[in-house]
Amino acid sequence: MTDEVLLLDLLNSTPVVDGQPRDDLADAAAGHRWLAEHGQPAGDREWHALLDVRSVLQEIVRGQGKPLRLKPFVAGVRYTAALEGEGVEWSLDLPEGRSAAARAALAWDALRVSSPGRLRPCANEECRLFLIDHSKPNRARWCSMAVCGNRMKARRHYQRTRTASAD
Repeated sequence: MTDEVLLLDLLNSTPVVDGQPRDDLADAAAGHRWLAEHGQPAGDREWHALLDVRSVLQEIVRGQGKPLRLKPFVAGVRYTAALEGEGVEWSLDLPEGRSAAARAALAWDALRVSSPGRLRPCANEECRLFLIDHSKPNRARWCSMAVCGNRMKARRHYQRTRTASAD
């Protein structure tokens, strides 16, 4: 699993289901399970750090927070170089108790640098999900065309036809 998938799954762990907000990391058992499913060390410190970084990252991606707030999650992260075979092999040294949080923060920054503006919230204001737009024109607006895109298009169509019939 890539760190980009880890990041997007983390951001999308607070969906709205049937009109009700849900938290996929709400309790320790769910948090530990989520961490294990994502190949990360599971424990209470990891889970708490994950909850904290999720809130910060969601605010940053929504434009409501500053990247400087990620500092506690990346403190102590180091890349170590070793000469292997024909080149340099890099390994990531992560702080114990917040390694998943550090990975998510680093994945956010990698996307910020490599694909600016492609990580964003769904354009449906009733949705709390996020998307990474991999399309060439970078115009994706919804987390899912089948769900949010369809709803928004149907809503606009209804409003247009209602306005037209009122005239």
